[in-house]
Amino acid sequence: MSAKPTFAVVLSGCGVYDGSEIHEAVLTMLAIDRQGGTYQCFAPDIPQRDVINHLTGRPAAEERNVLAESARIARGHIRALATFNPKDFDALVLPGGFGAAKNLSSFAGDGPECTVEPTVERAIKAMSAAGKPVCALCIAPAVLVRVLSGLEVTIGDDSGTAAALEQMGGHHRNTGHGQVVVDQVRRVVTSPCYMLEATISQIADGADAAIAALREMIRP
Repeated sequence: MSAKPTFAVVLSGCGVYDGSEIHEAVLTMLAIDRQGGTYQCFAPDIPQRDVINHLTGRPAAEERNVLAESARIARGHIRALATFNPKDFDALVLPGGFGAAKNLSSFAGDGPECTVEPTVERAIKAMSAAGKPVCALCIAPAVLVRVLSGLEVTIGDDSGTAAALEQMGGHHRNTGHGQVVVDQVRRVVTSPCYMLEATISQIADGADAAIAALREMIRP
């Protein structure tokens, strides 16, 4: 491990309804920085599944690119996920937002029958094969369960989503604000964040707890 732990943060666009949940993404990066780590943002270089007007909540008749939109959150410091090399990082983090269920996977439309975007799947499998920890927030645990079956995870306490994860082979545990579920065998950390009604400070608590749990896993 490097002197400072290095985190790859996988974004899925910009905005809760069609991309990364911005609070979760930014507070994850803040938690990494405050806990002594460094991060590099990544995103798939693919079209968004849809574009939502975040003022009205209605679809917009336009096209956007996941990598270009994610660059808004990363202030331009972002790489295409196809370039990801697990040797360069100690942990992988997937913030939530509908982009995780629309762009990183097809969970929003296909539920338990979903597929995962190929570069996302490769990154998760590569980290798991290297014995390096992976974290997912909010709805993003669905992506991990589709790729790494048999995981113990949380998305909070939503029974319908929990049932879908169980159908995919996951094992769900109900949690509250700021709590995490750690699968020690598969080296996976999950936290519910905005899958629960939450304040921004409660999202910060969840991000802090998730990154702290990752740091425990990547200590020498």
